[in-house]
Amino acid sequence: MKTKLLSTLALLATSVSGLTMANDWQQIEQQADGQTVYFHAWGGSQEINRYIQWAGQELKTRYNVTLNHVKVSDISETATRLLAEKAAGKESGGSVDMVWINGENFKSMKDNQLLFGPFVDQLPSWQYVDKSLPVEVDFSEPTEGLEAPWGVGQLVFIHDKLTLNNPPQSFSELLSYAKAFPNRLSYPRPPEFHGTSFLKALLIELTDNDPALQEPVSEQSFTAVTTPLWRYLDEFHSVAWRAGKQFPAGTAESIQLLDDGQLDLAITFNPNAVFSAQTSGQLANTTDVYAMQAGALSNIHFLAIPWNANAKAGAQVAINFLLSPEAQSRKGDLTVWGDPSVLSRQYLSGSAKNTQQFKSISEPHPSWQAALEQEWLKRYGN
Repeated sequence: MKTKLLSTLALLATSVSGLTMANDWQQIEQQADGQTVYFHAWGGSQEINRYIQWAGQELKTRYNVTLNHVKVSDISETATRLLAEKAAGKESGGSVDMVWINGENFKSMKDNQLLFGPFVDQLPSWQYVDKSLPVEVDFSEPTEGLEAPWGVGQLVFIHDKLTLNNPPQSFSELLSYAKAFPNRLSYPRPPEFHGTSFLKALLIELTDNDPALQEPVSEQSFTAVTTPLWRYLDEFHSVAWRAGKQFPAGTAESIQLLDDGQLDLAITFNPNAVFSAQTSGQLANTTDVYAMQAGALSNIHFLAIPWNANAKAGAQVAINFLLSPEAQSRKGDLTVWGDPSVLSRQYLSGSAKNTQQFKSISEPHPSWQAALEQEWLKRYGN
C-alpha cells in the first residue's frame, strides 16, 4: 500500500512539474508575440541564408516573431560587440538577441558572462535531441544549458570523380599529391572558420593527436606541438594554388574554384553540402564528398542568447522552433541545406533521416584556435 502511495505521489509530482513547464512555456510564447529577434549568424552560404529566411517566415506566421538575420563573416565580431556592451554597462536592451556559435567564441562568451540561461532544458523541443551526441560539451567546454545544439559539423573534402578518382586519404598523401600536381590544392585563409579547421585537423594527424591538444594551450606546448605543422605548411605552400601567396576566402570560393577546374579539392564542414550544391547547379553531378581515412574533425554547432538580449522570449521561441522535428527535417533535407541533425533519427523525415556522417575526430581545446590563427597570420598573412 505504501509503495503504491509513493508511486502515485511521484506520478502526481511529475504531472505537476510538466504542467508548470507547459504554463511557463505558454507565458514565454505570449511574451514573444510581436518581438523582433536579431539573429547574428554566418552569412556565407546561399543555402543557409535561404533556410533562415524560411524559418523567419514560419516564426512570423505561427508566433508573430520577426527573425532578422544579421549576416556576419565571423561570429567573433559579435562577441566583440557584446563585450563592448558589457563594458558600457548595457545590461538590457542589447543589440543582439540570438547567436550561432561554438568552440572558442562560446568559451569566451561564457567566461565573460555574456550569455543568458540556463534555458535549454526548458525548451519543449529538447525532448527530441539525441543525447548520445556530445550536445552538452562544446570543444570540451561544458555548455551548462547556455546554448542549444543546432547541427553537426564535420570537416570533409569534395572532389570531382572525373578529374580525381582516388583522392588523398591522409594529409601526408595530400602533400605528395600537391608536389606531383602543383597549383591544384589550397585551403581557406585563416582565421576563416574552414581554414582554421583545416589547420587543426592537419595538426591532429601530424602529432598523432597529442594529448596536449585537449589541454589549455601554453607557450611551451604550442611551440613543441606545432613545429611539424609549420614545416608541413612551408612545403605545402610552395606547391599550392598560387604558390601559397593567395588563399580562397572561404568554403564558397573553394567550391567555386573546384567547379571552375582551378582546384582539385574543396573543403566544407557539412558532409551533405555537395548534394545541395549539385541541386543548385553549383557543382557537377560527378562530384563526391569524403573524409580522411583517420576520420573527420567534428563538432556540434549551437544557438545561444546574450545576457542582455532585448527579445529573450522571442529568441527562445525561435530556438525551440529551429529544434523542432519539422525545422530539423527541412534543415537536413539534401536539397535544402543538408546539415546533419541533432535530433534522434526517429523524429526526422525525408532525406534528413539518412544524412551522411563520417568517423568522428574531437576538436582540440578552444584555446588552441586563437593561438594557431595568430601564428599562421604572423607567418603567412602577408
